[in-house]
Amino acid sequence: MSALGLAAPVAREREIRRPYGTELRATLALAAPLVVTNLAQHGLVTSDVVILGRLGAGPVAAGALATSLYFVLFICGIGLTMAVAPLIAEARGRDRARAGAATDPDALRRIVRAGFWAATLASAPLMLLLWHTGAFLHALGEPADLADAAGTYMRALQWAMWPALLFLVLRSTLTALQRPGWPLAVSLMALPVNVLLAVWFSYAGGLGLGPVGVALGTTLTAFLSLAALCAVVLLDPGFRRHRMLHRLWRFDPARLRSLAGLGVPMAATGLAEAGLFEAAVLGMGLFGTAQLAAHAVVIQIAAFCFMVPNGIAQAATVRVGLAYGARDAAGIRRAGLVALGLAFGFMLLCALIQVALPETLIGLFLDRSAPANAGVLPYATAFLMLAALFAVSDGVQSAALGMLRGLQDTRVPMLIALVGYWGIGVPVGAGLAWIAGLEGTGIWLGFCAGLLVVAGLRVARWFRLTGLRRPRRAAAAAR
Repeated sequence: MSALGLAAPVAREREIRRPYGTELRATLALAAPLVVTNLAQHGLVTSDVVILGRLGAGPVAAGALATSLYFVLFICGIGLTMAVAPLIAEARGRDRARAGAATDPDALRRIVRAGFWAATLASAPLMLLLWHTGAFLHALGEPADLADAAGTYMRALQWAMWPALLFLVLRSTLTALQRPGWPLAVSLMALPVNVLLAVWFSYAGGLGLGPVGVALGTTLTAFLSLAALCAVVLLDPGFRRHRMLHRLWRFDPARLRSLAGLGVPMAATGLAEAGLFEAAVLGMGLFGTAQLAAHAVVIQIAAFCFMVPNGIAQAATVRVGLAYGARDAAGIRRAGLVALGLAFGFMLLCALIQVALPETLIGLFLDRSAPANAGVLPYATAFLMLAALFAVSDGVQSAALGMLRGLQDTRVPMLIALVGYWGIGVPVGAGLAWIAGLEGTGIWLGFCAGLLVVAGLRVARWFRLTGLRRPRRAAAAAR
């Protein structure tokens, strides 16, 4: 019996394998719409920032502060909802291996129902915390006018959390069914809707609510997106037979415990990573406006690149999960290696572009001819070189995390994140920034150190679980 608990005879029966080319095509077909969906959802935040910018510097600062806090807590809920995908993928793989039949509708429905309950139960306390954003920011010593404006903004934005998490439950479900096109279509339609609603609610031509109108537009867009995806699930013949939304009010504690067992470590993993980047922003601000502005620009470039390995990781969770449910050892390894290779190759390309064209990339965000930006450009160039250094590690750790989630291995990756990010990344970054006097460069070197450790440990964990590292004697005997 291997580390995965797969019997050797079963693994050998699976040696009639689909070639790697077939797996590559399947992974790309699933990952491509997931990448675009991630970019579309990232675009919702970007569009809000642009509209707030038209209202003035104060609204931008308050909106950015509130949105940053919102997403730190939102990530906790995301972990729970993303646990739906590996559970459904495993169920599909198990059913196919046993009878070659479609996924048991009752099993799928119970997982979706547990996801809805988890999203709802998580939303209530998180939204309660967000309601007191103003008081929290006052306690942190933020300027009173900024804290009050951020608190007011949040009281309109916080209501988006519940529908947004429910949307992610359905998105994860359709991804596990390898039908990511509908969430993509809804996300693309949500972009112009969000802009129109935000403009209408914000400016005098509409309701004239100012910054609060932007938050209100985002919240209403979240409800409309959820309604649209629910309509797809109810009306599409391929989904209707699963009856995913049937009797959602029924409480299923056994299935909810199963989902939480995977989802809570996933939430903690996301929180550890998000906390690292939030701490970096706070630390960077201590070194002056120029370094903070440069950091903001380079993080946007890095985040844009990261959307691709993030989509690959989501696809890997499903592809590995299908093979895991079927107890197909060869398929598990093949799906993982394909995802790992794609993430590594793409991020290596990104790193090379960042090194070769730093001024061009920075010029997309900053006017290089403006005198006001003269002090920002050297920092941005230096930070971009370090972003190129950690790009490959970032892509590899993301793909490896998705692969491990397909095996429903979430607790050890959580510990790896805590050790790598907070045991290595933060101390190294703080030491180099303040003790060695490297300031913002030290913080970025801390990123590099933390991500390198996390990537290495997660890949090693994958190799160990899938038995890819065999002793030479055993390999020779197998021949």
